[in-house]
Amino acid sequence: MAVMQVYNINKEKVGDVELNDALFGVEVNAHLLHDIVQMQRANRRSGNACTKTRSDVSGSGKKPWKQKGTGRARSGNRRSPLWRGGGTVFGPTPRSYGYKMPRKVRQLGLRMALSSRLSDNLMLVLDNFTMDEIKTKKFLSVMDAFAIDNALIVTPERIDALERSSRNVPGFKVLPAAGLNVYDILLHKHIILLQPSIGQLEARLLS
Repeated sequence: MAVMQVYNINKEKVGDVELNDALFGVEVNAHLLHDIVQMQRANRRSGNACTKTRSDVSGSGKKPWKQKGTGRARSGNRRSPLWRGGGTVFGPTPRSYGYKMPRKVRQLGLRMALSSRLSDNLMLVLDNFTMDEIKTKKFLSVMDAFAIDNALIVTPERIDALERSSRNVPGFKVLPAAGLNVYDILLHKHIILLQPSIGQLEARLLS
């Protein structure tokens, strides 16, 4: 098992923690991570592109001229797709682009993403990240102490003061362990784990 040093927000070492190899020592498959990211991005698409068909555009339903005898092409109404201002044929309609992958595959992808950050020495473990007040300046001072300018911070539960202190800082995101996903891990350079969240990740991904 890998052993990581645990720090407090003052960059003082307060202990060590053993990381389970089944969670943080998995061989990384870049193709699998790519597939999972593609799935997440597809699930986030709004899919609300829409065009108006002949039933949606404005215009009379009256036949412009009689069927025969005029020498002109036959026409049913002014909303025909052949006419200017008419409806669109086979245009896009609101739809969902989402699809699912097996749960075990998604769990494996999360373990791979965590393992990649650990193997690249881009993981930090903190004992806690308590903030008495909502203060962006204090949050930045902690990140500057560790020389981190882009990171995903994983908490055991939602910490409102921490989230609101970091939300205006580009490159940082605070996420509870229950919502951890491959896309957000790979989107950020570093990952910061609060020590209590490690047990939650083990329970979620090794079950």
